[in-house]
Amino acid sequence: MTVESSAARKPRRSAAGKAGTTGSKTGTTAGTTGATGTKRTTRTTRSTAKKSTDPELVQLLTPEGKRVKNAEYDAYVAGITPDELRGLYRDMVLTRRFDAEATALQRQGELGLWASLLGQEAAQIGSGRATREDDYVFPTYREHGVAWCRGVDPTNLLGMFRGVNNGGWDPNGNNFHLYTIVIGSQTLHATGYAMGVAKDGADSAVIAYFGDGASSQGDVAESFTFAAVYNAPVVFFCQNNQWAISEPTERQTRVPLYQRAQGYGFPGVRVDGNDVLACLAVTKWALERARNGEGPTLVEAFTYRMGAHTTSDDPTRYRGDEERLAWEAKDPILRLRRYLEASDHADEGFFAELEAESETLGKRVREAVRAMPDPDHFAIFENVYADGHALVDEERAQFAAYQASFADEGGH
Repeated sequence: MTVESSAARKPRRSAAGKAGTTGSKTGTTAGTTGATGTKRTTRTTRSTAKKSTDPELVQLLTPEGKRVKNAEYDAYVAGITPDELRGLYRDMVLTRRFDAEATALQRQGELGLWASLLGQEAAQIGSGRATREDDYVFPTYREHGVAWCRGVDPTNLLGMFRGVNNGGWDPNGNNFHLYTIVIGSQTLHATGYAMGVAKDGADSAVIAYFGDGASSQGDVAESFTFAAVYNAPVVFFCQNNQWAISEPTERQTRVPLYQRAQGYGFPGVRVDGNDVLACLAVTKWALERARNGEGPTLVEAFTYRMGAHTTSDDPTRYRGDEERLAWEAKDPILRLRRYLEASDHADEGFFAELEAESETLGKRVREAVRAMPDPDHFAIFENVYADGHALVDEERAQFAAYQASFADEGGH
């Protein structure tokens, strides 16, 4: 398969996108450029008929692979080498290949469910590579690229989705917490952990990942409050992939998501989530603020979920092809490849070698999953109560009888 081929979608002109003020490090004016490298034009909001500017989008690399200068964030990637650029490209390609293999395995019945990151590789690899070894990461259930950056073996991500374990890795081994299925709760965990880091006087930061849909959860609002009041060294990294399952962003918020930080008293910034360099730079800046005792930051990575929410979802029921056609041109992997080729930082030999490496990874993932044991059908009844419970015992017996009903007369 070609690791760069993918579907993509088109951004909608929403009420949220029209009504925002500019974002920045201080919550006032960012001075950054838009997708074309120019300042955004003013528009009239639907709610107030008041003139304001569109949200600023921090971008260092255009969809065409052109480098955009940015006075505020260039310094954070100024020293990046061609080898490091190739490394970012490799990270995104291999992450996408792993994700595609996991999706195929679910379709073949090897996994119970899978949440694809297709289209969000730049947001995850850029932010993941911005972290230090002593930083601590709190993911949701889609941060496969961040897990890759933290050194978690990709095959370890699949056990939970196959139902054979509750995670598959030691969170303290890579400072990468187990995947969190409950929407938004990990932001509270991250805030509490960051408060502890501050009390310990450690020179490290915490980063919490969540989506645009999770931003509507009360847990996220509470974590913002505590993080602001206690000046916690935490970065809230919101991957705005435009759809909370089937709900578009404009049904989630009346203002751009990054602007919510202003109401809590800390800065928010919107970054092009399909630009790996911009995501790297902005996350480095935000983590640096946290380590320096300057408190929390909200980063909104403006990206797109190219595939389904999970493999149980059918996005064709609520999204049109026009979105795919527009976002396809913004593909994060193709964008960086164009830049590498234009800058003579990579040749065809590099891309061919990487293609072969990606196929090797796919084979390893397939073999690892098929070597996993079948899930224990009765494990769901374990540890529900510390000392057991009569109702659980009754349900276990009923389930055992149900399973036995499938056996044939020969007992097979």
